[in-house]
Amino acid sequence: MSVTADGETGAAKPVARADRARNRERIVAAAREVFAVRGTGAPLDLITRAAGVGSATLYRHFPDRDTLVHGVCLDVADQISERGRAALAEEGDPFEALRRFAVGAVEEGIGALCLMLPDHLWVDDPELHAARRRVDAVAEEAVRRAQEAGRMRSDVGVGDVMVALSQLARPLPEGTGADIERFTERHVRLFLAGLELPDGGGLPGGELPGRPAALEDLRR
Repeated sequence: MSVTADGETGAAKPVARADRARNRERIVAAAREVFAVRGTGAPLDLITRAAGVGSATLYRHFPDRDTLVHGVCLDVADQISERGRAALAEEGDPFEALRRFAVGAVEEGIGALCLMLPDHLWVDDPELHAARRRVDAVAEEAVRRAQEAGRMRSDVGVGDVMVALSQLARPLPEGTGADIERFTERHVRLFLAGLELPDGGGLPGGELPGRPAALEDLRR
């Protein structure tokens, strides 16, 4: 059995890497939950306790709070886009693909994601900008397919959908006593019901005021 310069055996090295990867995943998952409720200024010891790791382990992966927030935002955005791509690939009904994307985005915490970083960092940071564009691309494709198939009302833009999902998934302040997650999917489906076109045509609820919101409208 080979021994590396740092004293690890050849067999132990992959195990150590796997342990590090699992620890990182636990930290990110715990930080997502804590930040959603307490904000990004939450005490880091809440995260280490929830993750079941020590502070030294947290700082090995994330040297400071900013890098942890950065890592959490990337993870949330990547999970949203991955779930959306899976929905587009697997669903034959374009509106069901949109529904899966919307529910997945809310479950992954799109509302908290919008609160974690100043908006300019999503543009200025190359990794975050690329992650946001992946989410935007999936959302645009889901809406486009549903509308072109005649399954979704045409007077709604991608920006309308993203604003609504962000608001529906936005966490309530700590201490309100309300378990909003019990109602989240129900409320997302209520929102989507207003977007779906009935078989007989017509617009549910009549014409909407204003014009459809594009993603560009959200960045101004």
